[in-house]
Amino acid sequence: MASRAFLCFNHGKFFLPFTTTKVIPSYKTPIKSFNFSSISCSLNTPHPTVEPKSQMGCTPNVVKILEERGLLESITNENLRLVCSDQTAGPLKVYCGFDPTAESLHLGNLLGLIVLSWFQRCGHKAVALIGGATGRIGDPSGKSQERPELDSNTLEKNIAGIMEIVNKILSKNAYLGSEKNSNFVILNNYDWWKEVRLLDFLKQVGRYARVGSMMSKESVKKRLESEQGMSYTEFTYQLLQGYDFLYLFKNEGVNVQIGGSDQWGNITAGTELIRKILQAEGAYGLTFPLLLKSDGTKFGKSEDGAIWLSPSMLSPYKFYQYFFSVPDADVVRFLRILTFLDMEEINELESAMKKPGYVPNTAQRRLAEEITRFVHGEDGLSEALKATEALRPGSETKLDWKTIEGIAEGVPSCSLPYSEVLNLLIVDLSVSSGLFESKSAARRLLKQGGFYLNNKRVDNESKRIEAEDIVDGKVLLLSAGKKNKVVVRIS
Repeated sequence: MASRAFLCFNHGKFFLPFTTTKVIPSYKTPIKSFNFSSISCSLNTPHPTVEPKSQMGCTPNVVKILEERGLLESITNENLRLVCSDQTAGPLKVYCGFDPTAESLHLGNLLGLIVLSWFQRCGHKAVALIGGATGRIGDPSGKSQERPELDSNTLEKNIAGIMEIVNKILSKNAYLGSEKNSNFVILNNYDWWKEVRLLDFLKQVGRYARVGSMMSKESVKKRLESEQGMSYTEFTYQLLQGYDFLYLFKNEGVNVQIGGSDQWGNITAGTELIRKILQAEGAYGLTFPLLLKSDGTKFGKSEDGAIWLSPSMLSPYKFYQYFFSVPDADVVRFLRILTFLDMEEINELESAMKKPGYVPNTAQRRLAEEITRFVHGEDGLSEALKATEALRPGSETKLDWKTIEGIAEGVPSCSLPYSEVLNLLIVDLSVSSGLFESKSAARRLLKQGGFYLNNKRVDNESKRIEAEDIVDGKVLLLSAGKKNKVVVRIS
């Protein structure tokens, strides 16, 4: 054992000792305003006893569960299936990385959190790795051009936002029958990268990386064939991520890395470094299919209408509505991969959709409720359901300013002075706000019974805006039928 070489840090230097002494640097997050102590926990504490069947509703073999639900793309070694069922080996420690390229994670990142949650539910331990270092470089996987460079303040803000989301979601499964020990930790790879010297890294790690192998990775090949090409900085990304796996394997006992199918090259770079440098076995990689749109493109954050996981960037109402509106062709697949419902219940919903008397959107409603609860909690789901009911034209639910603002980001809006709105004819307001193109169109729908002010039908074209019509003195909601709405903010 003494001859086995391990990478360590000592006084800020990178070297290869001749012993296997474990060196674990203390965590110091660069986010001064974030209470990291509330989310981090030791992975070396005993794991609570879990009854997968009765308590969590799943069998111990998480790989089998992922495969059954369509969440398994590839694994680096079939032995992972056996290890997952080996009760004598203890729980696995599984990590997934999230680069802080935005202040919030988005729908495309959600599968990583769901797969981590499945590992938690089946008795294993989760590690969420925030790429405070790798986020400065940018992963070229699946990208047609290099990511823009982020300044330090933006990175810190993004890291804090992502930590908050990850903690909120993974803490749902944190205490499986124990109040003392948690089963997840959130780390920042900047903690070990900030002290690494380039020459030492090239000597001790770079010498083990084969350029031919690195160039054969799919993410690299596609970029090299593109018009823009690939910078050396981006080319090194897979080696940096590979070293992250090596560091976590040695210092935290992490033995599985998971990621989307586009991460296969980065993951195998890590297993190779572990095998070559540490001369160790037992490091596994697992990938899941990417969550794709109907046109085959990934859910990202740069496209219009990104589905953000942060409520400050996308309200729980809009999040709920997105899943409530998915096509029938996608809803069953989404139920399998995005929820923790029993497969039996999902199959029953699928069967019911094909039978006479099926109420449209029943499956979508179940999907929307489950995934909104998972991401935004019971309070977020309650907010979404309240807004959904309150914003239905003709609803008896009393509107408030917060409910109307919850949909404002997804519907047209305008701002008008109080003096211009008070006593204004409703027909005139509907045109000036952009709800209708003309007064005649407004009058026509009004006579047909489809014109609403704050969800109450307007049946008189001589109706004028009164002070009590302005919700909480701040907003008005005009609706033309069920779908077309305009929020009028009073300035």
